[in-house]
Amino acid sequence: MPAKIDHPNTVYFGKEENNMKHIDIADIKNTPEQFKDKQVTVCGWVRTSRDSKNMAFMEVNDGTSFAHLQIVIDKAAGVSYEDAMPLGTSVKVVGTAVEGRQGALEINAQEITVLGSCPSDYPMQKKRHTVEFLRTMPHLRGRTNLFNAVLRVRSVLAEAIHQYFQDRHYVYVNTPLITGSDCEGAGEMFQVTTVGYNTEYKSEEEYYSNDFFGKKAGLSVSGQLEGEVAAMAMGKIYTFGPSFRAENSNTPKHLAEFWHIEPEVAFAELPDVIEIAEDMVKYVIRTVLDKCPTEMAFFNERIEKGIIARLEELISHDFGVCDYTEAIDILKKSGRDFQYPVEWGCDLQTEHERYISEEVFKKAVFVTNYPKEIKSFYMKQNPDGKTVAAVDLLVPGVGEIIGGSEREYDMDKLVAAMKERNMNLDLYSDYLDLRKFGSVPHGGFGLGFERLIMYVTGVSNIRDVILYPRTVGSIR
Repeated sequence: MPAKIDHPNTVYFGKEENNMKHIDIADIKNTPEQFKDKQVTVCGWVRTSRDSKNMAFMEVNDGTSFAHLQIVIDKAAGVSYEDAMPLGTSVKVVGTAVEGRQGALEINAQEITVLGSCPSDYPMQKKRHTVEFLRTMPHLRGRTNLFNAVLRVRSVLAEAIHQYFQDRHYVYVNTPLITGSDCEGAGEMFQVTTVGYNTEYKSEEEYYSNDFFGKKAGLSVSGQLEGEVAAMAMGKIYTFGPSFRAENSNTPKHLAEFWHIEPEVAFAELPDVIEIAEDMVKYVIRTVLDKCPTEMAFFNERIEKGIIARLEELISHDFGVCDYTEAIDILKKSGRDFQYPVEWGCDLQTEHERYISEEVFKKAVFVTNYPKEIKSFYMKQNPDGKTVAAVDLLVPGVGEIIGGSEREYDMDKLVAAMKERNMNLDLYSDYLDLRKFGSVPHGGFGLGFERLIMYVTGVSNIRDVILYPRTVGSIR
């Protein structure tokens, strides 16, 4: 009679009356003392296999652990195994968990059942593929070590972000994905319509009056405006969800659909926004380093040498703060021949951002008080009349990962900024009402989740840190 194992993560496989449970491989890896010398049932996909004269070996992974579990097959025991050997095959294995030569538990197989066979044209036969090849099959690339590690770190980062804000009295809000206003005012929105292409309508007004909402609608580029609405009632809120930008930028840093973290805090000024951003970044990076040592060791070995040391260095220092005007002066005096010329009033490019963070400050740095012409309409106007209380966080190796500001809470100044941009004030009536009924200083920032994952993992292309990348000219 096999020893019974009571574990919270065991689940029934097949008929419950057979008492056949399968155990998460992560539990066998993390708590081996509970399973050593006991009979267990595991399920997974075959990741490697080899056959010798007297023995056969498989490594299986069920997705709960980055590390694989070795299955040892003694041919003298008469275990049927041949159909289970092809890579990609899904199997159920019953056997005894024993300590292997390297000290880790492995399973001496007593019974192997093929759950789903995998033919020889399985694309993941090779041990290593280029990321470009793997992008052609996003439905399978999660079975590789790289994407196993990326998706696992992504999950831990998401949990850490929620934990950070939940522990500090923030309220998690879900802002609309379909909107009638453009938060950034740049017009890079995907249109949402039920009408589609039609030449019968005589005007744009007639076209939209026959659409689902009776007016023009699009996918949200940001939840900030609605987030401010919530912050004016709840004090401290954050959003964490998808945003959509129809920006024709086919670069390693741009997606048409990406995930966005946006805290919004009432009674907060620019120094408060900076403090929150630094504290949050350090918290989530520390969490990943502590909770994902195996995955981070993989990235350190295969993706970016020294990434663990780089992250430890980043969070061990106070971040720097630099005024935009000072940053422009530094860049102009650098003697560097930048691809993009530097003058006061220009938007900083990645090459400028990396020079400031990597070579000047040699650490993460906040750049503040940008010219108002290159920033959004909602940012608080500074007394100089030329700049706004904006802030970008620049980090070595990447450049900008956070953009934020103190928001303009003076009704007259906000309306003036919107009129300068020829914005339709009727589309922003709710937003303007916030400045009418009990307005307060407030601020927040936006963090592109995929860019944070890129920074933490060292993965250089944003297409490789999301399950299904949406980019210009490409969707599946």
